[in-house]
Amino acid sequence: MARSAHITGRLCGFRAVMAAMIVPSFLSGCSFAPPNVRPAQPVPQDYPAPAALGASIARIGWHDFFREEHLRVLIAAALENNRDIRIAAARVDQARAAWRIEGSALYPELNAVGTGTRGRSIISLPGAGTQSYDIKQVTAQVSASWEIDFWGRLRNLNDAARNRYLATEEAKRAVATGLIAQVANGYLLEREYEERLALARRTIVTREDSLRIMRRRYEVGSGSKLEMTQAQLLLAQAQDALQALEQDRDVNRNALALLVGRPVEIVPGPLGLAETGPDIALPPGLPSDLLVNRPDIVAAEYQLRAANADIGAARAAFFPNISLTGAFGTASSDLDGLFGDGSRAWSFTPTIALPLFNAGRLSGNLDLAKARQVEAVASYEKTVQGAFRDVSDALVRRRQLALRIDTARSSLDALRERARLAGLRFDNGRSAYLEVLDAQRDLFDTEQALIQLRRAHLASGIALYAALGGGFPAEVVHDSNDQGGEHRR
Repeated sequence: MARSAHITGRLCGFRAVMAAMIVPSFLSGCSFAPPNVRPAQPVPQDYPAPAALGASIARIGWHDFFREEHLRVLIAAALENNRDIRIAAARVDQARAAWRIEGSALYPELNAVGTGTRGRSIISLPGAGTQSYDIKQVTAQVSASWEIDFWGRLRNLNDAARNRYLATEEAKRAVATGLIAQVANGYLLEREYEERLALARRTIVTREDSLRIMRRRYEVGSGSKLEMTQAQLLLAQAQDALQALEQDRDVNRNALALLVGRPVEIVPGPLGLAETGPDIALPPGLPSDLLVNRPDIVAAEYQLRAANADIGAARAAFFPNISLTGAFGTASSDLDGLFGDGSRAWSFTPTIALPLFNAGRLSGNLDLAKARQVEAVASYEKTVQGAFRDVSDALVRRRQLALRIDTARSSLDALRERARLAGLRFDNGRSAYLEVLDAQRDLFDTEQALIQLRRAHLASGIALYAALGGGFPAEVVHDSNDQGGEHRR
Protein backbone atom coordinates (compact mmCIF):
# COMPACT_ATOMS: atom_id res chain seq x y z
CA MET A 1 0.00 0.00 0.00
CA ALA A 2 2.87 2.35 0.86
CA ARG A 3 4.61 1.64 -2.49
CA SER A 4 1.38 2.22 -4.37
CA ALA A 5 0.87 5.53 -2.56
CA HIS A 6 4.47 6.55 -3.40
CA ILE A 7 4.02 5.75 -7.09
CA THR A 8 0.72 7.59 -7.15
CA GLY A 9 2.36 10.61 -5.53
CA ARG A 10 5.17 10.68 -8.12
CA LEU A 11 2.74 10.44 -11.01
CA CYS A 12 0.57 13.14 -9.51
CA GLY A 13 3.62 15.39 -9.12
CA PHE A 14 4.60 14.86 -12.76
CA ARG A 15 1.09 15.76 -13.84
CA ALA A 16 1.29 18.88 -11.72
CA VAL A 17 4.57 20.04 -13.28
CA MET A 18 3.25 19.55 -16.79
CA ALA A 19 -0.04 21.22 -16.06
CA ALA A 20 1.76 24.20 -14.49
CA MET A 21 3.27 24.88 -17.87
CA ILE A 22 0.07 24.27 -19.83
CA VAL A 23 -3.23 24.46 -17.99
CA PRO A 24 -2.92 24.68 -14.19
CA SER A 25 -6.59 24.04 -13.54
CA PHE A 26 -6.19 20.43 -14.66
CA LEU A 27 -4.42 19.73 -11.41
CA SER A 28 -7.25 20.60 -9.07
CA GLY A 29 -7.81 16.97 -8.07
CA CYS A 30 -4.21 16.08 -7.22
CA SER A 31 -3.45 14.87 -3.70
CA PHE A 32 -0.46 13.12 -2.15
CA ALA A 33 -2.46 11.73 0.78
CA PRO A 34 -2.72 7.93 1.13
CA PRO A 35 -6.15 6.50 0.27
CA ASN A 36 -8.59 6.27 3.16
CA VAL A 37 -8.91 2.51 3.62
CA ARG A 38 -10.55 1.20 6.76
CA PRO A 39 -8.19 -1.31 8.46
CA ALA A 40 -9.28 -4.91 8.60
CA GLN A 41 -11.54 -5.72 11.53
CA PRO A 42 -9.18 -7.33 14.13
CA VAL A 43 -11.98 -9.27 15.86
CA PRO A 44 -14.04 -12.40 15.10
CA GLN A 45 -17.14 -12.15 12.97
CA ASP A 46 -19.41 -13.24 15.84
CA TYR A 47 -19.52 -12.72 19.58
CA PRO A 48 -18.40 -15.70 21.66
CA ALA A 49 -21.44 -15.60 23.93
CA PRO A 50 -24.88 -16.64 22.60
CA ALA A 51 -27.00 -13.59 21.97
CA ALA A 52 -30.51 -12.75 20.87
CA LEU A 53 -30.99 -12.41 17.14
CA GLY A 54 -32.10 -9.23 15.44
CA ALA A 55 -30.88 -5.77 14.59
CA SER A 56 -28.53 -4.14 17.07
CA ILE A 57 -30.23 -2.30 19.91
CA ALA A 58 -27.74 0.53 19.27
CA ARG A 59 -30.16 1.75 16.62
CA ILE A 60 -32.72 2.51 19.36
CA GLY A 61 -32.63 6.03 20.80
CA TRP A 62 -32.21 6.36 24.55
CA HIS A 63 -35.70 7.85 24.96
CA ASP A 64 -37.22 4.69 23.49
CA PHE A 65 -34.84 2.31 25.23
CA PHE A 66 -35.55 3.62 28.74
CA ARG A 67 -39.28 3.56 29.38
CA GLU A 68 -39.51 4.75 32.99
CA GLU A 69 -40.54 8.39 32.78
CA HIS A 70 -38.63 9.58 35.86
CA LEU A 71 -35.43 8.11 34.46
CA ARG A 72 -36.04 9.87 31.16
CA VAL A 73 -36.32 13.18 32.99
CA LEU A 74 -33.03 12.58 34.80
CA ILE A 75 -31.21 11.67 31.57
CA ALA A 76 -32.56 14.73 29.76
CA ALA A 77 -31.44 16.98 32.62
CA ALA A 78 -27.98 15.38 32.64
CA LEU A 79 -27.54 15.89 28.89
CA GLU A 80 -28.42 19.54 29.37
CA ASN A 81 -26.52 20.37 32.56
CA ASN A 82 -23.61 17.96 32.92
CA ARG A 83 -20.21 19.71 32.88
CA ASP A 84 -18.47 16.91 31.00
CA ILE A 85 -20.97 17.43 28.19
CA ARG A 86 -20.24 21.15 28.22
CA ILE A 87 -16.50 20.50 28.08
CA ALA A 88 -16.97 18.12 25.14
CA ALA A 89 -19.18 20.69 23.37
CA ALA A 90 -16.51 23.36 23.86
CA ARG A 91 -13.93 21.04 22.31
CA VAL A 92 -16.23 20.53 19.34
CA ASP A 93 -16.49 24.30 18.92
CA GLN A 94 -12.70 24.58 19.09
CA ALA A 95 -12.23 21.92 16.42
CA ARG A 96 -14.87 23.55 14.21
CA ALA A 97 -13.09 26.89 14.50
CA ALA A 98 -9.75 25.25 13.65
CA TRP A 99 -11.36 23.72 10.56
CA ARG A 100 -12.62 27.15 9.48
CA ILE A 101 -9.13 28.60 9.95
CA GLU A 102 -7.53 25.93 7.77
CA GLY A 103 -10.29 26.22 5.16
CA SER A 104 -9.82 29.97 4.81
CA ALA A 105 -6.34 29.40 3.31
CA LEU A 106 -7.96 27.92 0.18
CA TYR A 107 -9.43 31.30 -0.79
CA PRO A 108 -7.84 34.62 -1.74
CA GLU A 109 -7.25 37.11 1.04
CA LEU A 110 -8.49 40.64 0.36
CA ASN A 111 -7.47 43.67 2.42
CA ALA A 112 -8.06 47.40 2.28
CA VAL A 113 -4.79 49.21 3.02
CA GLY A 114 -4.13 52.88 3.65
CA THR A 115 -0.63 54.24 4.29
CA GLY A 116 0.99 57.61 4.82
CA THR A 117 4.71 58.23 4.58
CA ARG A 118 6.75 61.33 5.38
CA GLY A 119 10.51 61.56 5.65
CA ARG A 120 13.80 62.86 4.29
CA SER A 121 16.27 61.02 2.14
CA ILE A 122 19.87 61.99 1.34
CA ILE A 123 21.23 61.14 -2.09
CA SER A 124 24.77 61.60 -3.34
CA LEU A 125 25.08 62.25 -7.07
CA PRO A 126 28.34 62.51 -9.04
CA GLY A 127 29.11 66.15 -9.77
CA ALA A 128 26.13 67.38 -7.75
CA GLY A 129 27.26 66.51 -4.28
CA THR A 130 24.92 65.48 -1.54
CA GLN A 131 21.33 66.59 -1.68
CA SER A 132 18.38 66.01 0.57
CA TYR A 133 14.85 65.35 -0.52
CA ASP A 134 11.59 65.46 1.40
CA ILE A 135 9.42 62.45 0.82
CA LYS A 136 5.66 62.52 1.23
CA GLN A 137 3.28 59.89 0.00
CA VAL A 138 -0.28 58.85 0.78
CA THR A 139 -1.76 55.65 -0.64
CA ALA A 140 -5.16 53.94 -0.53
CA GLN A 141 -5.43 50.55 -2.13
CA VAL A 142 -7.02 47.13 -2.12
CA SER A 143 -4.54 44.27 -1.91
CA ALA A 144 -5.14 40.61 -2.62
CA SER A 145 -3.01 37.54 -2.07
CA TRP A 146 -3.65 33.92 -2.96
CA GLU A 147 -1.61 30.76 -2.62
CA ILE A 148 -2.42 28.48 -5.55
CA ASP A 149 -2.86 25.01 -4.13
CA PHE A 150 -1.37 23.03 -7.02
CA TRP A 151 -0.18 20.15 -4.90
CA GLY A 152 -3.10 19.85 -2.50
CA ARG A 153 -1.19 20.93 0.62
CA LEU A 154 -3.88 23.36 1.76
CA ARG A 155 -6.70 20.97 0.86
CA ASN A 156 -5.07 18.21 2.91
CA LEU A 157 -4.60 20.52 5.87
CA ASN A 158 -8.28 21.44 5.56
CA ASP A 159 -9.29 17.76 5.35
CA ALA A 160 -7.20 16.97 8.42
CA ALA A 161 -8.88 19.76 10.39
CA ARG A 162 -12.32 18.62 9.20
CA ASN A 163 -11.74 15.02 10.26
CA ARG A 164 -10.46 16.11 13.66
CA TYR A 165 -13.59 18.20 14.07
CA LEU A 166 -15.75 15.18 13.19
CA ALA A 167 -13.72 13.12 15.67
CA THR A 168 -14.52 15.59 18.45
CA GLU A 169 -18.20 15.34 17.51
CA GLU A 170 -18.02 11.59 18.02
CA ALA A 171 -16.05 12.07 21.23
CA LYS A 172 -18.87 14.26 22.50
CA ARG A 173 -21.36 11.52 21.60
CA ALA A 174 -19.20 9.01 23.47
CA VAL A 175 -19.30 11.24 26.54
CA ALA A 176 -23.09 11.52 26.23
CA THR A 177 -23.48 7.75 25.83
CA GLY A 178 -21.37 7.11 28.90
CA LEU A 179 -23.31 9.75 30.80
CA ILE A 180 -26.64 8.12 29.95
CA ALA A 181 -25.33 4.77 31.20
CA GLN A 182 -24.06 6.34 34.44
CA VAL A 183 -27.37 8.09 35.13
CA ALA A 184 -29.32 4.91 34.39
CA ASN A 185 -27.07 2.87 36.68
CA GLY A 186 -27.40 5.49 39.42
CA TYR A 187 -31.17 5.33 39.04
CA LEU A 188 -31.09 1.52 39.30
CA LEU A 189 -28.97 1.77 42.44
CA GLU A 190 -31.53 4.17 43.90
CA ARG A 191 -34.29 1.67 43.21
CA GLU A 192 -32.18 -1.13 44.66
CA TYR A 193 -31.54 0.80 47.87
CA GLU A 194 -35.23 1.63 48.20
CA GLU A 195 -36.17 -2.03 47.95
CA ARG A 196 -33.39 -3.20 50.27
CA LEU A 197 -34.26 -0.49 52.79
CA ALA A 198 -37.89 -1.60 52.78
CA LEU A 199 -36.75 -5.18 53.35
CA ALA A 200 -34.44 -4.08 56.20
CA ARG A 201 -37.23 -2.11 57.88
CA ARG A 202 -39.61 -5.07 57.69
CA THR A 203 -36.90 -7.31 59.09
CA ILE A 204 -36.26 -4.90 61.97
CA VAL A 205 -39.94 -4.91 62.89
CA THR A 206 -39.98 -8.72 62.87
CA ARG A 207 -36.81 -8.97 64.97
CA GLU A 208 -38.08 -6.38 67.44
CA ASP A 209 -41.11 -8.60 67.96
CA SER A 210 -38.81 -11.60 68.41
CA LEU A 211 -36.72 -9.70 70.95
CA ARG A 212 -39.81 -8.77 72.96
CA ILE A 213 -40.87 -12.40 72.99
CA MET A 214 -37.43 -13.60 74.05
CA ARG A 215 -37.18 -10.95 76.75
CA ARG A 216 -40.61 -11.93 78.08
CA ARG A 217 -39.62 -15.62 78.08
CA TYR A 218 -36.46 -14.74 79.99
CA GLU A 219 -38.40 -12.68 82.52
CA VAL A 220 -40.84 -15.50 83.25
CA GLY A 221 -38.06 -18.05 83.37
CA SER A 222 -38.97 -20.06 80.29
CA GLY A 223 -36.04 -18.72 78.25
CA SER A 224 -32.34 -18.15 78.73
CA LYS A 225 -30.36 -14.94 78.75
CA LEU A 226 -28.27 -16.32 75.90
CA GLU A 227 -31.34 -16.60 73.69
CA MET A 228 -32.35 -13.03 74.54
CA THR A 229 -28.82 -11.83 73.76
CA GLN A 230 -28.90 -13.67 70.43
CA ALA A 231 -32.17 -11.94 69.56
CA GLN A 232 -30.59 -8.59 70.46
CA LEU A 233 -27.62 -9.37 68.21
CA LEU A 234 -29.90 -10.30 65.31
CA LEU A 235 -31.79 -7.02 65.69
CA ALA A 236 -28.56 -5.01 65.88
CA GLN A 237 -27.32 -6.61 62.67
CA ALA A 238 -30.50 -5.59 60.84
CA GLN A 239 -30.25 -2.04 62.21
CA ASP A 240 -26.61 -1.81 61.11
CA ALA A 241 -27.56 -3.01 57.63
CA LEU A 242 -30.29 -0.34 57.50
CA GLN A 243 -27.85 2.41 58.46
CA ALA A 244 -25.28 1.23 55.90
CA LEU A 245 -27.94 1.20 53.18
CA GLU A 246 -29.08 4.72 54.07
CA GLN A 247 -25.47 5.90 53.83
CA ASP A 248 -24.96 4.23 50.44
CA ARG A 249 -28.22 5.70 49.15
CA ASP A 250 -27.20 9.23 50.18
CA VAL A 251 -23.80 8.80 48.51
CA ASN A 252 -25.49 7.54 45.35
CA ARG A 253 -27.83 10.54 45.31
CA ASN A 254 -24.83 12.86 45.57
CA ALA A 255 -23.28 11.06 42.59
CA LEU A 256 -26.53 11.41 40.65
CA ALA A 257 -26.68 15.12 41.47
CA LEU A 258 -23.17 15.53 40.07
CA LEU A 259 -24.12 13.69 36.88
CA VAL A 260 -27.38 15.58 36.41
CA GLY A 261 -25.75 18.91 37.23
CA ARG A 262 -28.28 19.89 39.91
CA PRO A 263 -29.90 18.45 43.04
CA VAL A 264 -32.22 15.56 42.21
CA GLU A 265 -35.47 14.40 43.69
CA ILE A 266 -36.03 10.67 43.41
CA VAL A 267 -39.60 9.44 43.53
CA PRO A 268 -39.74 6.54 46.02
CA GLY A 269 -40.36 3.18 44.45
CA PRO A 270 -39.10 -0.40 44.29
CA LEU A 271 -36.69 -1.89 41.77
CA GLY A 272 -39.67 -3.33 39.95
CA LEU A 273 -40.36 0.10 38.43
CA ALA A 274 -37.10 -0.11 36.51
CA GLU A 275 -37.78 -3.67 35.38
CA THR A 276 -40.34 -2.32 32.94
CA GLY A 277 -37.42 -0.78 31.00
CA PRO A 278 -35.15 -2.72 28.65
CA ASP A 279 -36.57 -5.85 27.08
CA ILE A 280 -35.32 -9.24 28.21
CA ALA A 281 -34.01 -9.93 24.71
CA LEU A 282 -31.31 -7.40 23.78
CA PRO A 283 -29.82 -8.31 20.38
CA PRO A 284 -26.31 -6.90 19.92
CA GLY A 285 -26.19 -7.35 16.16
CA LEU A 286 -22.89 -8.24 14.49
CA PRO A 287 -19.42 -6.99 15.48
CA SER A 288 -19.32 -5.08 12.19
CA ASP A 289 -22.16 -2.89 13.49
CA LEU A 290 -19.75 -1.48 16.05
CA LEU A 291 -17.81 0.27 13.28
CA VAL A 292 -20.68 2.67 12.58
CA ASN A 293 -22.51 2.74 15.93
CA ARG A 294 -19.76 2.95 18.52
CA PRO A 295 -18.64 6.61 18.81
CA ASP A 296 -15.08 5.96 19.95
CA ILE A 297 -14.48 3.70 16.93
CA VAL A 298 -15.91 6.29 14.54
CA ALA A 299 -13.77 8.97 16.21
CA ALA A 300 -10.67 6.78 15.83
CA GLU A 301 -11.40 6.35 12.12
CA TYR A 302 -11.73 10.10 11.67
CA GLN A 303 -8.38 10.54 13.45
CA LEU A 304 -6.89 8.02 11.00
CA ARG A 305 -8.28 10.01 8.07
CA ALA A 306 -6.77 13.16 9.54
CA ALA A 307 -3.39 11.42 9.81
CA ASN A 308 -3.59 10.41 6.14
CA ALA A 309 -4.34 14.01 5.18
CA ASP A 310 -1.34 15.19 7.24
CA ILE A 311 0.88 12.87 5.18
CA GLY A 312 -0.49 14.43 1.99
CA ALA A 313 0.26 17.93 3.28
CA ALA A 314 3.79 16.90 4.34
CA ARG A 315 4.50 15.42 0.90
CA ALA A 316 3.15 18.47 -0.91
CA ALA A 317 5.52 20.73 1.08
CA PHE A 318 8.44 19.39 -1.02
CA PHE A 319 7.03 21.04 -4.15
CA PRO A 320 7.18 24.72 -5.17
CA ASN A 321 4.91 27.15 -3.37
CA ILE A 322 3.16 29.40 -5.90
CA SER A 323 1.36 32.53 -4.80
CA LEU A 324 -0.12 35.61 -6.43
CA THR A 325 -0.09 39.04 -4.82
CA GLY A 326 -1.66 42.16 -6.31
CA ALA A 327 -2.77 45.61 -5.31
CA PHE A 328 -4.83 48.39 -6.90
CA GLY A 329 -5.45 51.88 -5.58
CA THR A 330 -4.29 55.49 -5.65
CA ALA A 331 -1.11 57.21 -4.54
CA SER A 332 -0.20 60.87 -4.15
CA SER A 333 2.26 63.10 -2.36
CA ASP A 334 -0.62 65.05 -0.86
CA LEU A 335 -3.86 63.94 0.68
CA ASP A 336 -5.82 66.35 -1.57
CA GLY A 337 -4.50 64.71 -4.72
CA LEU A 338 -5.15 61.15 -3.58
CA PHE A 339 -8.13 60.72 -5.88
CA GLY A 340 -7.03 63.10 -8.65
CA ASP A 341 -6.20 62.29 -12.22
CA GLY A 342 -3.10 60.22 -12.71
CA SER A 343 -3.03 58.96 -9.12
CA ARG A 344 -3.94 55.36 -9.84
CA ALA A 345 -1.38 52.77 -8.91
CA TRP A 346 -1.27 48.98 -9.17
CA SER A 347 1.06 46.06 -8.74
CA PHE A 348 1.03 42.35 -9.58
CA THR A 349 3.59 39.97 -8.10
CA PRO A 350 3.60 36.24 -8.92
CA THR A 351 5.92 34.32 -6.60
CA ILE A 352 7.28 30.80 -6.78
CA ALA A 353 9.39 29.41 -3.95
CA LEU A 354 11.13 26.05 -4.28
CA PRO A 355 12.60 24.50 -1.10
CA LEU A 356 16.28 23.77 -1.66
CA PHE A 357 17.78 23.34 1.79
CA ASN A 358 16.00 23.22 5.15
CA ALA A 359 18.29 20.96 7.21
CA GLY A 360 15.85 18.01 6.97
CA ARG A 361 12.83 19.89 8.31
CA LEU A 362 10.49 18.77 5.51
CA SER A 363 11.72 15.17 5.68
CA GLY A 364 11.25 15.22 9.43
CA ASN A 365 7.71 16.51 9.08
CA LEU A 366 6.93 13.71 6.62
CA ASP A 367 8.43 11.05 8.89
CA LEU A 368 6.46 12.50 11.80
CA ALA A 369 3.21 12.37 9.82
CA LYS A 370 3.87 8.76 8.77
CA ALA A 371 4.63 7.71 12.34
CA ARG A 372 1.44 9.36 13.57
CA GLN A 373 -0.50 7.53 10.87
CA VAL A 374 0.92 4.20 12.07
CA GLU A 375 -0.11 5.16 15.61
CA ALA A 376 -3.61 6.08 14.39
CA VAL A 377 -4.00 2.66 12.72
CA ALA A 378 -2.93 0.86 15.88
CA SER A 379 -5.20 3.08 18.00
CA TYR A 380 -8.14 2.32 15.71
CA GLU A 381 -7.55 -1.43 15.91
CA LYS A 382 -7.14 -1.27 19.69
CA THR A 383 -10.41 0.66 19.99
CA VAL A 384 -12.23 -1.97 17.90
CA GLN A 385 -10.80 -4.77 20.04
CA GLY A 386 -11.79 -2.96 23.24
CA ALA A 387 -15.32 -2.44 21.97
CA PHE A 388 -15.61 -6.13 21.03
CA ARG A 389 -14.48 -7.11 24.51
CA ASP A 390 -16.95 -4.69 26.16
CA VAL A 391 -19.86 -6.23 24.27
CA SER A 392 -18.67 -9.80 24.88
CA ASP A 393 -18.23 -9.13 28.61
CA ALA A 394 -21.69 -7.57 28.84
CA LEU A 395 -23.25 -10.59 27.12
CA VAL A 396 -21.44 -13.01 29.44
CA ARG A 397 -22.44 -11.09 32.55
CA ARG A 398 -26.06 -10.86 31.46
CA ARG A 399 -26.28 -14.60 30.80
CA GLN A 400 -24.56 -15.57 34.04
CA LEU A 401 -26.58 -13.11 36.12
CA ALA A 402 -29.80 -14.60 34.78
CA LEU A 403 -28.61 -18.05 35.92
CA ARG A 404 -27.58 -16.72 39.32
CA ILE A 405 -30.99 -15.08 39.77
CA ASP A 406 -32.71 -18.43 39.12
CA THR A 407 -30.41 -20.12 41.62
CA ALA A 408 -30.95 -17.39 44.23
CA ARG A 409 -34.73 -17.66 43.90
CA SER A 410 -34.58 -21.40 44.41
CA SER A 411 -32.34 -20.92 47.43
CA LEU A 412 -34.66 -18.27 48.78
CA ASP A 413 -37.63 -20.63 48.71
CA ALA A 414 -35.62 -23.24 50.60
CA LEU A 415 -34.36 -20.70 53.14
CA ARG A 416 -37.88 -19.46 53.84
CA GLU A 417 -38.98 -23.01 54.52
CA ARG A 418 -35.92 -23.56 56.68
CA ALA A 419 -36.68 -20.43 58.74
CA ARG A 420 -40.29 -21.54 59.20
CA LEU A 421 -39.29 -25.03 60.31
CA ALA A 422 -36.59 -23.67 62.62
CA GLY A 423 -39.17 -21.46 64.30
CA LEU A 424 -41.52 -24.42 64.77
CA ARG A 425 -38.74 -26.58 66.19
CA PHE A 426 -37.78 -23.83 68.67
CA ASP A 427 -41.39 -23.24 69.72
CA ASN A 428 -41.77 -26.99 70.38
CA GLY A 429 -38.55 -27.06 72.36
CA ARG A 430 -36.79 -29.34 69.91
CA SER A 431 -33.92 -26.95 69.00
CA ALA A 432 -31.96 -24.03 70.38
CA TYR A 433 -32.63 -20.45 69.35
CA LEU A 434 -29.26 -20.43 67.56
CA GLU A 435 -30.83 -22.49 64.79
CA VAL A 436 -33.53 -19.84 64.35
CA LEU A 437 -30.85 -17.15 64.43
CA ASP A 438 -28.83 -18.76 61.65
CA ALA A 439 -31.88 -19.39 59.51
CA GLN A 440 -33.15 -15.81 59.76
CA ARG A 441 -29.68 -14.36 59.11
CA ASP A 442 -29.20 -16.49 55.97
CA LEU A 443 -32.71 -15.63 54.76
CA PHE A 444 -32.09 -11.89 55.16
CA ASP A 445 -28.72 -12.04 53.40
CA THR A 446 -30.14 -14.02 50.48
CA GLU A 447 -33.09 -11.65 50.08
CA GLN A 448 -30.65 -8.72 49.96
CA ALA A 449 -28.43 -10.56 47.49
CA LEU A 450 -31.36 -11.35 45.20
CA ILE A 451 -32.27 -7.67 44.98
CA GLN A 452 -28.64 -6.87 44.11
CA LEU A 453 -28.61 -9.57 41.43
CA ARG A 454 -31.82 -8.23 39.87
CA ARG A 455 -30.29 -4.75 39.74
CA ALA A 456 -27.06 -6.10 38.29
CA HIS A 457 -29.00 -7.94 35.58
CA LEU A 458 -30.75 -4.74 34.58
CA ALA A 459 -27.41 -2.91 34.68
CA SER A 460 -25.92 -5.53 32.35
CA GLY A 461 -28.54 -4.58 29.75
CA ILE A 462 -27.56 -0.94 30.11
CA ALA A 463 -23.86 -1.86 29.86
CA LEU A 464 -24.58 -3.81 26.68
CA TYR A 465 -26.52 -0.89 25.24
CA ALA A 466 -23.65 1.51 25.98
CA ALA A 467 -21.00 -0.94 24.73
CA LEU A 468 -22.81 -1.15 21.40
CA GLY A 469 -22.78 2.65 21.10
CA GLY A 470 -26.49 3.12 21.72
CA GLY A 471 -28.25 6.30 22.61
CA PHE A 472 -28.11 8.45 19.53
CA PRO A 473 -29.00 6.57 16.35
CA ALA A 474 -27.78 8.22 13.17
CA GLU A 475 -28.24 7.65 9.49
CA VAL A 476 -25.52 5.52 7.96
CA VAL A 477 -24.13 6.95 4.70
CA HIS A 478 -21.66 5.68 2.13
CA ASP A 479 -18.68 7.75 1.01
CA SER A 480 -18.01 7.04 -2.67
CA ASN A 481 -14.61 8.74 -2.54
CA ASP A 482 -13.19 6.38 0.06
CA GLN A 483 -12.70 2.69 0.44
CA GLY A 484 -13.68 2.78 4.08
CA GLY A 485 -17.33 1.86 3.78
CA GLU A 486 -20.12 3.26 5.95
CA HIS A 487 -20.02 6.40 8.04
CA ARG A 488 -22.42 8.17 10.36
CA ARG A 489 -24.15 11.45 9.60
